[in-house]
Order: sequence, then C-alpha cells, then structure tokens
Amino acid sequence: MPRHPRVALAAALAVPLLLAGCADSTSPTTTVDAEKVSAKIPAKVDPDTTITVGSPEIQIALKLSGQLEKLPFKVKWANISGGPQCSEAFRAHSLDVCSAAEIPSIHAHWTGLDTKLVAAKFRKDPIDHPTYELGIAPGADIDTLKDLRGKKIAYSPGQAQGALVLRILAKAGLGKEDVELVELPSTGDVYPTALGSGQVDAAPLGGVNIKRYPAKYGKDGAKTIQHGLRDDPGHLWVPTESVKDPRKAAAIREFVKFWARAAAWVDGHPTEWIEGYYVKDQGLTREDGEYLVKGVGHPDIPADWTSAIARQQKTVDLLAKETGRKSFDAEVLFDRRYESVAADAIKAGAAS
Repeated sequence: MPRHPRVALAAALAVPLLLAGCADSTSPTTTVDAEKVSAKIPAKVDPDTTITVGSPEIQIALKLSGQLEKLPFKVKWANISGGPQCSEAFRAHSLDVCSAAEIPSIHAHWTGLDTKLVAAKFRKDPIDHPTYELGIAPGADIDTLKDLRGKKIAYSPGQAQGALVLRILAKAGLGKEDVELVELPSTGDVYPTALGSGQVDAAPLGGVNIKRYPAKYGKDGAKTIQHGLRDDPGHLWVPTESVKDPRKAAAIREFVKFWARAAAWVDGHPTEWIEGYYVKDQGLTREDGEYLVKGVGHPDIPADWTSAIARQQKTVDLLAKETGRKSFDAEVLFDRRYESVAADAIKAGAAS
C-alpha cells in the first residue's frame, strides 16, 4: 500500500494530462458484440484464472475481513484507483477491475474506451451523507448556490467532481457561461490549496478535506456549504474485453460477491475498519477515521439497477448538453448479467 503521498500525487496529477489527447473525441465507443457480452457466465470459476484489480481499499477490506485468502482465483493487485488512472490502465490492457464513480464510464464511452459496470453501491440517506461538500474560499461571498454566478469554480472534466459542478450549476439555474471554470485535478489537497490561496472561489471537497479545509482556513472565512444533490454512486468498473472472456467473466462475478461481503463487513465493523484502514494504512488520525465513517453512513447495494440506470441517464444527458457531446442510452454502460450478484451474496452471507 502507498506510503509516499507526494509520489502518488505526482502520478495522479500526470494522468489527466495523458487523457487530454483523448478528451476532444466526440465519437462514442464502437458497438459492443451483444452476443458475446450477453453470453451466460460459466457457473464455476477456473482457479488458475488471474484478474488484475486496481482498488487498494478493497484489498484492505478483504484482508481485514479474513476473505483475502479465500478468493477462488488469482488476483494481481494494482496500486491505482480513480477514473483517470483506471482508464489509462484499461487502454493499456493491464487492468481488469477498478473502483470508480459514475462519471469515468460515461467519459470512457465518449472517448472510445469500451467498458462495463458490474457492481453498484450507493449510500442510504444520500442527501444527509454526501460524498462532497462545496468548499468556499475566504472572502468569496458565497452563501447559496445562486451566489456562484460570476465566480471561479474548480473543475475536473471526466471525473465525478466535474459532473457534480455541472449539476450544482443546473440546480442553481446557471450554466457554464455564468461562471469561470478553472480546470484542476481533483487529487490530494489540490482543491483545498486552490481555495485557500484564492485561485478559485469554490470547489467540491470530499473525504477528510471536508473537515480539514475549514479547520485550516476557517479563521480567514473559509467554509463549506451543502449542495443538496445525490452524489453517492460507486461502481466496480471493467473493460468490456475482460467480461467477454468467459474465464475472467466468472472470476469477476466471484470478485463482485467478495466485494459485497467486504462492504457489509466494513459497515458492521467500524472500529476495526478505522484502525486497520484509516489509521494503519492511510496514516490518518483515529478522529479523522471516525469522521469519515460517520460521513459515509451505511451502504445500499441494490439487486435491481433500474433506478441507478435512470439516474445515470440524467447525468449522461446533462453532460452531453453542457459539453457538446452526443447523448446515448446509459444502459449500455451496465452489464446486467451481474445485476443481482452483490445483493444476493450479502443475503446469502446473512443467512449463513
């Protein structure tokens, strides 16, 4: 697991630059071979099958819950996470599974990268447990979303934070032309630093930065405000070529089961999770860990993706309108062969 944050941050900052060459493409991904993708997944997984997974957090959850050694196939763990890094690894054919929010798969579709979502996790009471809050710079004179008119807002296209900014503007009755979007990578403490230095007036903050930013700059007038929108989608994301491979498709199905059970374990063992992940692995204080666990609330892993796809469609349509791209049917992003796998695994685990 990473213990050199400066190196990790530098790598993360480089990825959006790598993606810049792809971002101008407005052509959607080529049509997937429907017969191969809809083929029945083998009932049994071959124990010699290997998949590469980029999700350090899941690796720790499986280890702490005692499930890591029980995986019925081989896993190579890649120390990457987040949409841009996973996209680059998918393009290089070096990754089979990663964790991502809703936006990377949409952006991938528009840039010709053929991918699927194979698991979905949300938050119960998502409005009361937002993933992001809007950080406000000292002296920016922003108290409500409508006050964003004419302000400089940090913007990361192709990532969840970027889409959230567009959704916030739409809720406030504003468009991109009504504000100044400042493109910045949403990694590490880039956004809090940009806010504190006055480089931007507002920026979506997530994780411990929601707590740390006002603590550091509050004496100067810094604060956060609620956006009141649902921003909780989380997915397991794969390149379509991986789920076209019957052996990998079966291994990915089993991985989804372990992922779901790990999520349930984390929810039921907050003390162990705080100590094992936030404190020992991430180097945060116990207080920070407790704050993050409280903020996340409890997971919601649905057996039916109909509502999730409908919400994804709204996001596709909004992004298409605001970025000049062509809208598409959001359902093409989901591999519904996996739709009930995670929820069924949790039910089976509870029953046993």
